[in-house]
Amino acid sequence: MSKQLKHNALAWLLLSAVVIVLDQLSKYWVLATLPEYKAVPVIDGFWNWYRAYNTGAAFSFLSNAGGWQTWFFTVLAVAISGLLVHWLSRTARGDWRAALPYSLIIGGALGNVIDRLVHGHVVDFIQWYWRGHYWPSFNIADSAIVCGAVGIALFGLFDSKRKAKGA
Repeated sequence: MSKQLKHNALAWLLLSAVVIVLDQLSKYWVLATLPEYKAVPVIDGFWNWYRAYNTGAAFSFLSNAGGWQTWFFTVLAVAISGLLVHWLSRTARGDWRAALPYSLIIGGALGNVIDRLVHGHVVDFIQWYWRGHYWPSFNIADSAIVCGAVGIALFGLFDSKRKAKGA
């Protein structure tokens, strides 16, 4: 094995695999046990299990676009995941501030790709709400993508502040 392969962050793809497995297992459970479009309270007044389907992207963006969006979002997720894998290959193994968010996004994106390829839509089931205000349903893959994006933003902000101070 080359020296560069031993010292890059590709081992973080194991976290991506864990995200994919947890996401797919949770969706298997949802499809096997939850009724469609019927709220099952987890924490009254805040959290339901709510089985729903999304043919679009975040907040059902383009969900009624006629079907082409499924392939568009599949290709986009695979391309972004490929780019992030490339970046992981160029990231030092110990640079967890880059590797952690990249691997979360890869796992989340590919978890939703599996849904699109198998079902033609993404299975969502976590519903948060407060009084009459409902957040759109989401899943573990979506959560991993959001956590990864927030990590990139926060770690980038902290890193730029550290560099500006000359640390």
